[in-house]
Amino acid sequence: PFSSSSRRKMNLKSERRGIHVDQSELLCKKGCGYYGNPAWQGFCSKCWREEYHKARQKQIQEDWELAERLQREEEEAYASSQSTQGAQSLTFSKFEEKKTNEKTRKVTTVKKFFTASSRAGAKKAEIQEAKAPSPSIHRQASIETDRVSKEFIEFIRTYQKPGQDIYKQCKLFLDTMSHKRDLSIEEQSECAQDFYQNVADRLQTRWKVPPEKVEKAMDEVEKYIMTRQYKYVFCPETTDDEKKDLAVQKRIRALHWVTPQMLCVPVSEEIPEVSDMVVKAITDIIEMDSKRVPRDKLACITKCSKHIFNAIKITKNEPASADDFLPTLIYIVLKGNPPRLQSNIQYITRFCNPSRLMTGEDGYYFTNLCCAVAFIEKLDAQSLNLSQEDFDRFMTGQTSPKKQESDSFSPDVCLGVKQMCKSLDLLSQLNERQERIVSEAKKLEKDLIDWTDGITKEVEDIVEKYPLEIKTKSQALAAIDSENVENDKLPPPLQPQVYAG
Repeated sequence: PFSSSSRRKMNLKSERRGIHVDQSELLCKKGCGYYGNPAWQGFCSKCWREEYHKARQKQIQEDWELAERLQREEEEAYASSQSTQGAQSLTFSKFEEKKTNEKTRKVTTVKKFFTASSRAGAKKAEIQEAKAPSPSIHRQASIETDRVSKEFIEFIRTYQKPGQDIYKQCKLFLDTMSHKRDLSIEEQSECAQDFYQNVADRLQTRWKVPPEKVEKAMDEVEKYIMTRQYKYVFCPETTDDEKKDLAVQKRIRALHWVTPQMLCVPVSEEIPEVSDMVVKAITDIIEMDSKRVPRDKLACITKCSKHIFNAIKITKNEPASADDFLPTLIYIVLKGNPPRLQSNIQYITRFCNPSRLMTGEDGYYFTNLCCAVAFIEKLDAQSLNLSQEDFDRFMTGQTSPKKQESDSFSPDVCLGVKQMCKSLDLLSQLNERQERIVSEAKKLEKDLIDWTDGITKEVEDIVEKYPLEIKTKSQALAAIDSENVENDKLPPPLQPQVYAG
């Protein structure tokens, strides 16, 4: 609450400026009796913090609901495209329009707590907020940015004067990039790569910093720079990265039937320890999308690859080779289906410190991941040693590869799973028999049609070769016992004679 001395001081300052100040205008809008700050929309620090936390919790809840709804819609669209052959999946333009509408709808979530109550003020605020991004996003980003900035400042203090120079260069680069938002993503990538190279050369030539300390400093510079630039350069709207993500995700879903045996994967998931390694590898490759720094994304790829090598080593009881690693990595990517895979690969390629991509195990594993994605995009029947007919049937979902026999299951497997596998095998056999019967019936029908056409043609050829001519007689033949008038030379007919006994 205001004290008498503080009120007098405020009145004196206002009178010197020639401004009359109403004491009620200085109070917090919530009516708690403390000073209100115009920068906080007229709230005191305590009330503003409470309102901010409420708004932030509500914003987080709405973001979760939006993500779940978009996931459900995507799954329903995929299911409908699989069930109906003629159905069209959601195009990228419709998906982008839906996402834009959702963003526009929720941009007024936080600021509405601090706007005026009048209708005119509310309409004006809504118009301004529709053009500006959500304030909660800026506040949430500022929390992480502040944390990274503090860690970066603490780190460069150990470098003394070179650290001060690094900090100035980073601030200058961020200020420059803030005015270059209209540049293409390739031009921004070139600016970032040039900045990395200039800072490294500056530390080595001007400040004579040892190479190991230069590498460590560049890692921190990358972390500081890319944390602040992440929301502007990761999967930007000016590129087709999101369209590629959807294409790769759809492709991996269509290849869900691929088995380790088709890829010649030397990993046995029946071994509990190997199964755990496979799960950890899938978790690491999926976790890559949650990181913001390119170096952290590379670290997830490296951890995934090491789990793969351990799984191969346990299965074969010998060290794994490169020929064993790449097929297993392809299988892990197919089984995990990492989110925004192409966007993450492009982000690492564009903004990672080039020294990490050119040398070391991080660069090797990242190159193998790029090869695995390229193999998945071009995978065909020949790659899996399958016939084109079987590959097309597997891709369209008409049938699936033969499942594991029930007798080969371990004793602790549920009976329902065994019965399900038996039923699937029986259905697969019935399907094959039905397809064979249909094909043979079609063949028999074709043979009958060909036989009928052949007989008809032969008859026509014979008739054409030997035509049938019917000649009419000039006179009619007389009966045997009739009077032969025309020819007198013939003897008369015999007459019956009676003899007396």
